[in-house]
Amino acid sequence: MDITINKPCAVSEKGFRRNNEDFIYPSPEINTGDRRLFLVCDGVGGVEKGEIASSMACDYFSTYFSSLLKEDPTPEFVQKAVQYTEAHFDTYVSEHPEALGMATTLTMLYVGNNGVTLAHIGDSRIYQFRNGQIIYQTEDHSLVNSLVKIGQITREEALKHPKKNIILRAIQGTAVHAEADVALIQDVQPGDYFFMCTDGILENFTDEELAAVFSKQAEAEVIKDILMESCDGKTRDNFSFYIIPIQNVHDSTGYKQNLLSFFYSFI
Repeated sequence: MDITINKPCAVSEKGFRRNNEDFIYPSPEINTGDRRLFLVCDGVGGVEKGEIASSMACDYFSTYFSSLLKEDPTPEFVQKAVQYTEAHFDTYVSEHPEALGMATTLTMLYVGNNGVTLAHIGDSRIYQFRNGQIIYQTEDHSLVNSLVKIGQITREEALKHPKKNIILRAIQGTAVHAEADVALIQDVQPGDYFFMCTDGILENFTDEELAAVFSKQAEAEVIKDILMESCDGKTRDNFSFYIIPIQNVHDSTGYKQNLLSFFYSFI
């Protein structure tokens, strides 16, 4: 499967916070359509510690991929990248004890040969949109989501729950290993959008409202501007996102099979 993407669009803003504890990879300034790995992280742990955690996660996670990935990432490979990142958190905290407690969410998207591999830890999300419909959505590792799943609160109540910011998984070091949920998406079509975002975006958008934005079939830059207009000056938290538009999908295996069938018909 050969998947090509149009140029992605990304934003990372501090909102009404004093500093930006979100971090994204690659930087929008150097991003081109030939990139394969994308990361969006939301740091926690107070001033500076959160931004260190999110930037370190992007740095070491991407380094592991660029150094060791030979084929499409397996769930085992993703977990090893997480462990590699956690080990570097340990090193940093041992040298900077004041950073004890820093942590970060992580969302990952990799455009591979067998499909699009997604992974997430925490409550930052990944969506797949097609014709204004949500085809796939990650499930938050959060307290309120666990309460929704057991029927203790409704999804509507979760939106304004006083503990909605409590997450149950985060990258924070080897003492508390974070298990990533990994999914391989093979149902990918031209015109699909993948959307990675921190929870600051979700202050101003429900799932239905996000789907409506992506139903406009506009260019990624136009969608980015719509999201920015709705969040800039209105979002209390940092807000960051990546928009990854699917341009073409070519099933190379099927093509080879058809070519062989055509060849053997003449034998």
